[in-house]
Amino acid sequence: MLAVAAVLAAAGCSGSTGTSPAGGQQASTASYASAPCPNPIYPGVPQLDLGAGVECGYLTVPEDRSKKDGKTIRLAVARAKATAPDPKPDPLVYLSGGPGGSGLISAAPRIAAGWNSDRDVIFLDQRGTWKSDPLLSCPEIDAFQAAMVGLTTTDPATAARGNAATKACRDRLAGAGWNLGAYRTTENAADIADLRTALGIDQWNLYGVSYGTDLALQTLRDHPQGIRGVVLDSVVPPQVNTLESFWPSAASGLDALFAACAAQQACAAAYPTLRDDFFRLANDLTTTPRTVTVPDPAAGGAPATVVVDGYKLVNFAVTASLVPGTIATVPATVANLARGDGSMLAAALLAGRPPSGVTAYGLALGVFCSESPVDEQAVVASGKKVLPQLPDTLLAHAPQTPYITGDCAAWNVPAAPDTVRTPTTSDRPVLILDGALDAITAPANGGEVARTLPNATRVLFPDSAHDVMLWSPTCSLAIMHGFLDDPAGVDTRCAATTAPAAFTTSG
Repeated sequence: MLAVAAVLAAAGCSGSTGTSPAGGQQASTASYASAPCPNPIYPGVPQLDLGAGVECGYLTVPEDRSKKDGKTIRLAVARAKATAPDPKPDPLVYLSGGPGGSGLISAAPRIAAGWNSDRDVIFLDQRGTWKSDPLLSCPEIDAFQAAMVGLTTTDPATAARGNAATKACRDRLAGAGWNLGAYRTTENAADIADLRTALGIDQWNLYGVSYGTDLALQTLRDHPQGIRGVVLDSVVPPQVNTLESFWPSAASGLDALFAACAAQQACAAAYPTLRDDFFRLANDLTTTPRTVTVPDPAAGGAPATVVVDGYKLVNFAVTASLVPGTIATVPATVANLARGDGSMLAAALLAGRPPSGVTAYGLALGVFCSESPVDEQAVVASGKKVLPQLPDTLLAHAPQTPYITGDCAAWNVPAAPDTVRTPTTSDRPVLILDGALDAITAPANGGEVARTLPNATRVLFPDSAHDVMLWSPTCSLAIMHGFLDDPAGVDTRCAATTAPAAFTTSG
């Protein structure tokens, strides 16, 4: 879910009523003011800048709606005007994933792909994220993650170092006066409701990807006014403990990956023992990590020492779902390891280091730690149930968030009310897009939320993993546009004609 690096690789009015973090209701005074677009969106990547036809501004909202006359924060907004001469009146709002990802970083590629061909598309940097004020990033955590390439994941000293980085960031942000308990989905959803009212929009549609689907569903549940339809891409159900769902989703994605390789003649011939090799290596490398030296492109090709362990192998295969094309390299990477090498995985780990200061951990940890409480035993149990082939020492470290239990103890925010996990029940039309290869949010998640959404249309994409709109852009965009035009008559047939890309059979 924390996929900012993947995004980069892919390259004044009235308010509404909001729900306070304590669960009570209080009138929220919000206002919107136009402003120049905050270009450059990302330094050194001009293709992400917002060009002509995009209007920008800031939504000002209370940081904590339970506190009268408390601190306010600003959320960056970009509105891409429709290119059609007679656009539809109901805009589409883009809710990014993460948690902690940037809507504005995602805007330019989606504008170029034609998302705004017939209606305005509004991109928002959620509270605490990239171009909003404050930006609750954690360079301390980014530095630790960069150093992780040379550390062993299951070493208790590595966990202690990671948790210390989290605490250092928490102390710095709290010391600056920010109320870290206010950066979570309840307030985020109230912000979305405030934005519609502040912009004077009668009806709009929500698009959410990954964590953005959780946010969209909670907004639909708690602030249904003015929502015409919802598109959910790679679903995170509100009613599911997200951190306990990481291993089940990983198992689903790994099964799909192994099956897809077996179904392709070239891949099956090149890697006939892929599944067995993968789990054998995960166990062996957990017991005896391998040290590999490879050139570091970020250091001008200077040699870098990378520790390859079992967790890093499994996590690489799981997070391959985040970047189109990466899954195709997984079998060859496993075979390279099986030959006693490891340079392919080491190079991938170096390439996967996060850009510093971009991910808004203030929102990510606020959401995870307040809304999905978990202990190490629960993480192991969730993994052991679906991946009994893996050792407990590996399963204790959840995919993407290996030290989350200690990180949440360090982050120390109040628990969200139980109502945050109430399923969303609505008769609004909902389009659910699932990727069969998704190891981050399994397709089963789409079925979970559809049970209480009687007007839901589910579409499974055999060629896609996480963020279907990136993996299968032509078909998924056509389906989304068709759904927004006519939810009851959308043609979804193109999805069934897609197939996984050919796997790499050399390396």
